Amino acid sequence: MVRIGLFLGFLVVPVLEIWFLIRVGSVIGGWQTVALLIADSLVGAWLVRREGRRAWAALRSAVESGRMPDRELADGAMIVAGGTLLLTPGFLSDVFGFFLILPFTRPIARRWLSWFLGRRVRSLAARSPYAPLFGQVESDPAGFGPAGSDRARSGQAGFGQARSGRAEGSRNRVVRGEVIEEDPFPAPGDGRSH
Repeated sequence: MVRIGLFLGFLVVPVLEIWFLIRVGSVIGGWQTVALLIADSLVGAWLVRREGRRAWAALRSAVESGRMPDRELADGAMIVAGGTLLLTPGFLSDVFGFFLILPFTRPIARRWLSWFLGRRVRSLAARSPYAPLFGQVESDPAGFGPAGSDRARSGQAGFGQARSGRAEGSRNRVVRGEVIEEDPFPAPGDGRSH
């Protein structure tokens, strides 16, 4: 589904950008459209620089305080993506670029990105060959990540039980033996040979 969306995005978005540029050019004129695109790019470059510095300072602060910088890394990635969209000529990509860069719209984009990636991870985990070991993957009440499984809560065999050999129908067997430690590098003249 994601591949189809990306394919359609790369196919449809350039056509829409060209159509929108022609429409704007027919309303305000060709040179004015070019001047608006240049001004748009200059404002975007200034914003990317300013917000990039803020994101970098926040990232350094989070790392120095020993906190996981998940929000700061997400902000940095969105600023880079927004800057890339602002570099491409067109008004529609600029709207999305500004949406990812502006500090008052970035939290909304971060929530959407978190929701999308969480859903994608749960989908991939459900299709994984190891899914029966982990049980059913659910989201927590806030909508972020797995919160456990029905099988683990009900006491059925989950990942930890299957890994330790305590799944239903299996037994723990004790194998008695003796551990012999041997020096891999014997001293010369101790009588042992390789």
